Amino acid sequence: MAAGGVRAVRKNAPPREDVLVAAMATIAERGLEGLTMAGLGRQVGMSSGHLLYYFGSKDELLLQTLEWSEAALGARRRALLARSGSARERLQAYVDLYVPEEARDPHWTLWLEVWNRSQNAGPQERERQASIEGAWHRDLVALLAEGVSRGEFRPVDPDRFGARLRALLDGFSIQVAVGLPGIGRADILAHVSEFLDEALVS
Repeated sequence: MAAGGVRAVRKNAPPREDVLVAAMATIAERGLEGLTMAGLGRQVGMSSGHLLYYFGSKDELLLQTLEWSEAALGARRRALLARSGSARERLQAYVDLYVPEEARDPHWTLWLEVWNRSQNAGPQERERQASIEGAWHRDLVALLAEGVSRGEFRPVDPDRFGARLRALLDGFSIQVAVGLPGIGRADILAHVSEFLDEALVS
């Protein structure tokens, strides 16, 4: 592309966040099958070629959309964990935020697709995914350590317990996100709450 063409694209392109918002809205309304570069381009006034110029690939678009969505969730998570109340109450708030709201939850739909595509991702993309996972893990470990230090929780290893808890949450959350019959969000929250009380409090 000629230099003048590049400048024109940059001048006429919508803010990056507008593209990511539109991508997430499309996933929420029509699922991943409804998200195409051509359709997204029409929503934001860009051609699919221009979108590919900015993002390089649909994989990169999806990963950046996930990073944008996670930034908002991260702010909510930090606010929940910083509020007053017992460590157990804040741990329940963490779980509530983690578990998808319903089948085809757009954030979880996006996560599952990025996970699936990560089989062919490069090391930098994998590192970015690990960074998202790491933020959830670090906040959980800090909360568990606080609960242990205050005598609210049993003296568990926060890092090891956090890894196991997140594996449990992932397994349950996938069942909700893909809409498996027979188990819903309320059932999962009850299972996890019972597990936490037995493992940390009783």
